[in-house]
Amino acid sequence: MSDPNDPKDTAPETPAEHRPRKPRAKAAMTEAAALPETAPEAVEVELPEEAPPEAVDTVPEAALSPAPPEPPKKPPIWKRPAWLIGAAAAVVLVIVLFASLFWSLPLSRALEPLNNSAIVLVAQDGSPIARRGSYKEAPIDVAKLPAYVPGAFVAIEDRRFYSHMGVDPKAIARALGKNAQAGGVSEGGSTITQQLAKNAFLSSDRNLRRKAQEAMIAVYLEARLTKTEILSRYLSSVYFGDGAFGLRAASRHYFGKQPEQLSVGEAAMLAGLVKAPSRLAPTSNIEGARERMRVVLGAMVETKTITQAQADAVGDVSAIENPDKLPTGSYFADWALPQARASIGARYGETIVKTTLDPVMQEKAERILNDFIARDGKVLNITQGALVAMRKDGRVVAMVGGRDYKTSQFNRADGERQPGSSFKLFVYLAALQSGMTTTSPILDTPVQVSGYTPRNHEGKYRDREIPLISAFAASSNVAAVRLAHDLGPAKVIKVARQLGITEKIPDDLTMALGTGSMSLTRLTAAYASIAAGEYPIVPHALDTFQKPKTTAYDPKVLLGMRDLLRSATHRGTGLEAAIQGAYGKTGTTQDYHDALFVGYVDDLVVGVWVGNDDNSSMNGVVGGGEPAKIWKAFMLSALNRQVAPVVEEDPLDDLGLPLEGEIGPDGLPLAPLTPAPAPSEPLAPNSGAPQAPPPPEPRP
Repeated sequence: MSDPNDPKDTAPETPAEHRPRKPRAKAAMTEAAALPETAPEAVEVELPEEAPPEAVDTVPEAALSPAPPEPPKKPPIWKRPAWLIGAAAAVVLVIVLFASLFWSLPLSRALEPLNNSAIVLVAQDGSPIARRGSYKEAPIDVAKLPAYVPGAFVAIEDRRFYSHMGVDPKAIARALGKNAQAGGVSEGGSTITQQLAKNAFLSSDRNLRRKAQEAMIAVYLEARLTKTEILSRYLSSVYFGDGAFGLRAASRHYFGKQPEQLSVGEAAMLAGLVKAPSRLAPTSNIEGARERMRVVLGAMVETKTITQAQADAVGDVSAIENPDKLPTGSYFADWALPQARASIGARYGETIVKTTLDPVMQEKAERILNDFIARDGKVLNITQGALVAMRKDGRVVAMVGGRDYKTSQFNRADGERQPGSSFKLFVYLAALQSGMTTTSPILDTPVQVSGYTPRNHEGKYRDREIPLISAFAASSNVAAVRLAHDLGPAKVIKVARQLGITEKIPDDLTMALGTGSMSLTRLTAAYASIAAGEYPIVPHALDTFQKPKTTAYDPKVLLGMRDLLRSATHRGTGLEAAIQGAYGKTGTTQDYHDALFVGYVDDLVVGVWVGNDDNSSMNGVVGGGEPAKIWKAFMLSALNRQVAPVVEEDPLDDLGLPLEGEIGPDGLPLAPLTPAPAPSEPLAPNSGAPQAPPPPEPRP
């Protein structure tokens, strides 16, 4: 029986769902858990004596089950595994890197001028020589164009341009389906924004990596630019064929007008070019351009850019004619273009650059070189030649790099070939600078120095000391090697570098005979320094060239070097080039691979080379033969001289040297000194009579 004074019996009964839960002692929890399943619904639990009466509660059986353990707390970041921290840091770094790269993209790149902007090279008289480079004009603003102009591009290239965010999944899916049906790439899914991303920032390679980059940049551009800005940049930079970049350049090139003045048909034709600009250019394929224009007009009607009536009203659109179309290249233009490009930098439009070329001299150089090779080439096995003519200040007035530019664009006037004995200019100049004179003695006898045994042509030697001027005139190989040995190769190389030779020069004694390959143009400029009396002379093609600081030759050295060059032309190996006021030197390489003559008259300096591209041997051709004849013929024509006048006075008479006739036709002094026998009858010019060659230089 319950006690009425027991608080447990007097407590009002409260529904379990309304009773507040109270904390239970651990012992009570354990005892409740041990009760059998037949225990009554409510279980009385005794609380500790200090517990207040209101703490008494009736607990449902489910509440007496053990509480699930709390999940362990995560350790702080610095206590986590090192690999996990590193991986997280790498991910963050990659995200930051990508964000910085995208943020630093130059958004205005598509609006910038081209680095290879169009250049028209003109000659000294203003006549055009060649047009090179791509044509791009100032950017356009879509908002200032008739609505149908940008509408034509949107209709045919990206109909959902104003609704997508840079990438159009529907267009991509459609393109994939059509390409699968066609079994190849027949349609692209790129948006106008993607095309802008590719044109401004990426290459035109077709691969997944480039497409992924294109998509990411397109989304970035959409986030940074408005649709109007994107379309303006796209139309300012997209390629339209014929070297024209951007709508303004294309409008002027094809229709002779600004894009604000384009008709509906012209706008449609230009929009149609974007798909295949080279194939559909109206200047070369007007029917294809018109057919594509009709496709664009249909798309413009479908997108409600124009009405069907406007499309039907478009007739046969035609491009303007360009009667003044210029060639894109020549040997001189190829050589001059890098200089012109460096002088103007990146520009809009077309830039006219005045060059140093003399059209009259250029025509003469081409004609004379080709005539000689056409006449004598088969007999002498000469297939190629080169000629460069410049003023003594380095202005190139004519350049022929081969017989036919259309057949071969390789510029032999600027290519590297062995100069042979024409390199002796630097050897003898070093000797004069070291204190020797034109009359200083040098042995013309067989020699072996440092294990090297040079030889004169056909083994002819004077077997005694001869003055430097005689050794130079006869192009004695043993004398040149002795000089290089006594001076040291480094001194000779230093002189060559001072005169502008940049190519590699062998540092052994073979270099004295011209075994190091070099450019005919730079070699000719070195001879120009003797004509100018200062060095270096820089060969150049632009009228605006700024002359670098030069150094004047010592007057005695200059006078001596000029005497040497005159002796070679008037009494040595260069007799075929002897005209009044001529200074020069022959050059022949081993086995007749190359033959040269380089020299000057007054302020005109000319270098001539003949040989074969496959480096095969010519039939005994030496520098004093065909090259000297070509040099003389061009020089007489360039100086407007009909015939070479007789040299009445020889300034070398007082040097005690052999007189005319005492040096044979091969350039070697006769022994004993006897007059050269006169021929029984005069030989016809270019009769094919054998000419004794000057000594070729052996190769190492």
